[in-house]
Amino acid sequence: MKIENLDEATARIEAALYSAGRPLRIEDIVRASGTESRTKTLELLDSIMKKTKSAFKALEIVILPDGSYVMQLKPEYSATVKRYASKPVLPNATLKTLSYIAYMQPISSKQLVETRGSGVYAHLKELRQLDYISHQNVGRLKIFTTTEKFQKYFGIQGDVEDLKQRLFSKVRKTANRQTATPQIATEVN
Repeated sequence: MKIENLDEATARIEAALYSAGRPLRIEDIVRASGTESRTKTLELLDSIMKKTKSAFKALEIVILPDGSYVMQLKPEYSATVKRYASKPVLPNATLKTLSYIAYMQPISSKQLVETRGSGVYAHLKELRQLDYISHQNVGRLKIFTTTEKFQKYFGIQGDVEDLKQRLFSKVRKTANRQTATPQIATEVN
């Protein structure tokens, strides 16, 4: 079924990007548009991106390094909407794996499995699909690191070492608070 009406094709592209909740390849967007034309779909997509940029302050449609497209909240507004979001961006276990990778990077899949368990394979798959992590093959091992998209999405600026320092600082502060509380309770008794 070929859609001839450009308004209908535009609406279908918008609906696909909005509802997907993940990056879409251009082939998926062409299929959603119903135009059967890559050229026409790219023209419509360009128009939608321009309209989105001028009409919305917190939403954006971006082209990812792999050429896929995603409609997303601009990273600087993530903290603002956390309390309103109906479900977290990532399940807690996957988020823990991501933060472990961010802190320990570069890290091998073997080390991740030893630390996080075999469920890490599903986490890695999801994180790769979201383009938050990438890997390099070193022999039979895969070595994982975070990506530029990870840094942009979570509002992280600076290099990996700076990220590690800030994560370590937060972990230390949290640990100090947790160990300080029992001491106060002991002193009171």
